[in-house]
Amino acid sequence: MDQELSGATWVKSSLSGGNGGECVEIARLSGGRVAVRDSKDPSGPALVFTSAEWTAFTRRVRTDVV
Repeated sequence: MDQELSGATWVKSSLSGGNGGECVEIARLSGGRVAVRDSKDPSGPALVFTSAEWTAFTRRVRTDVV
């Protein structure tokens, strides 16, 4: 897993704007998984979601945004 994360292509949301880099980044991994990390600590831990977990998470975020 560590090797897959270190070779991953990390991206920030286009909505993150110019907030000084204080946001999260995601990387698409094999098997439809998605990794999430703090952009201020790129060598720190990452959360890894299955495809189903990521879909549920992003669906919930979209419906709860005011």
